[in-house]
Amino acid sequence: MAAIGVHFGYTCACVAIFKDGRADVVANDAGDRVTPAVVGYRDTEQIVGIAAKQGRVRNAANTVVKVKQVLGRSFDDPETQIHRKETKCQVVNKAEKPYYEITAGDHPQYVAPEDVAKLVFHKMKETAQSALGSDVTEAVITVPFEFAHAQKHALREAAEAAGFHVLRLIHEPAAALLAYNIGQECHSGKSHVLVYKLGGTSLSVTVLQVNGGMFRVLSTHTDHSIGGESFTQALAQHLAAEFKRTFKHDVSSNARAMLKLMNGADMAKHSLSTLGSANCFVDSLHDGIDFECNVSRARFELLCSSLFNKSIQPIRALLEKAGLSASSINKVVLCGGSARIPRLQQMIREMFPDVELLSSAPPDEVIAVGAALEAGLLVGRDGLGPEEESVTVDVSATDILVKELDETGAEVFTVLLPSGTPLPARRHHILSGGGQLSSLCLEIYQRIVREEPEKLAKIILRDLQPGEENHDIDTVVTMKRDGSVHVSCVEQITGRSEVVTIAASS
Repeated sequence: MAAIGVHFGYTCACVAIFKDGRADVVANDAGDRVTPAVVGYRDTEQIVGIAAKQGRVRNAANTVVKVKQVLGRSFDDPETQIHRKETKCQVVNKAEKPYYEITAGDHPQYVAPEDVAKLVFHKMKETAQSALGSDVTEAVITVPFEFAHAQKHALREAAEAAGFHVLRLIHEPAAALLAYNIGQECHSGKSHVLVYKLGGTSLSVTVLQVNGGMFRVLSTHTDHSIGGESFTQALAQHLAAEFKRTFKHDVSSNARAMLKLMNGADMAKHSLSTLGSANCFVDSLHDGIDFECNVSRARFELLCSSLFNKSIQPIRALLEKAGLSASSINKVVLCGGSARIPRLQQMIREMFPDVELLSSAPPDEVIAVGAALEAGLLVGRDGLGPEEESVTVDVSATDILVKELDETGAEVFTVLLPSGTPLPARRHHILSGGGQLSSLCLEIYQRIVREEPEKLAKIILRDLQPGEENHDIDTVVTMKRDGSVHVSCVEQITGRSEVVTIAASS
């Protein structure tokens, strides 16, 4: 059975299909494997993708970009206010929520961010269906690690409104690890992986500990002040300066001309990731003058040198925060379109000279591939049965913990299944207690990011025979694909056992 993974970014979206045991990104109707997350409203239709992005020059007031920035947020949210200032599309307050004011038709209409996102998801669904030749609804959607519950909920609702059955939301760093099969082959010993993502409007760096198939986020950092667009703007400013030098016209304050230069700079930037130079041509930039300029990769790197430094600075701070050195990292995974830039890859290699830098999968596609692999696991033969299809558990946002008492009587929590662990998963834990005890208690908890742990179950092994040796209880915790948790406890000496099953929360 086919299933898909969708990565909905701030500036672009990407869809991958899981079929016949493998995950592949598919191209849209324009032949591009990544689609701009841009929606343009016209009198009688809405257009999504590259046509909307290019048409923004003439239709800026009715073109929505970076809708993910305001999904699930209130009108007063600082992120919404930043978005209002940056976008050319009017954002208004309706019932304390942000709405886009669209003036393309006879009367103004007010569009919720979720409805814009729904159109992008629908485009992804159409792209997948045209590649498969059949309908597909089962999907895993990726979310940034810092997304709050309201933002996750809004993203899920938009996907479901577009016709998807959302199997799960999965964090972007976890999807990146899945794409490279990291943590899937259970072996003893800890390793550390750094996931570096430079997308269109943000930089995020995450350090994860991988231990026998478990993922644990040690530290994460997101910076919305830098992204691929920062590099595009630097190049566009250079092109504006070249135009002024050649034709004596300053277009830097002309919004429409700068949009044209941004489109041209964006295409040139992409070309420079594979070529030594790129030609930038803009038709009728100002007063009917056509503009053509050649930019070398060396010139681009010089123009953006401060941006490159800013892009890698957070890595050292993050490692320090996690208590790790560069030599402690075993693998570095690159994600996000701008992680394709050769100079950036070179700087990261210099920072981690002895570390495997994983970039064989295109960085702007890798997160979608990981989501599709997760979707494939969830619809596999031993996946959800018909009676369980209504159960949706956002496992990647929940830790499963065990609580014990140490020798001083203090409570100790141990994370057995960290958020982001691929399912099904099984973990062994030895619960040890003093030989003089006649009973031992074990409690299972779940914890959502930054919230207090919530008790799921309590298991008491009674009538233990006191003795000189400690009581060692072999505990096995299994989490199934539907989110249910099965716990079995067996005392090693006597074989006395207790078993409990915790149903998935619906």
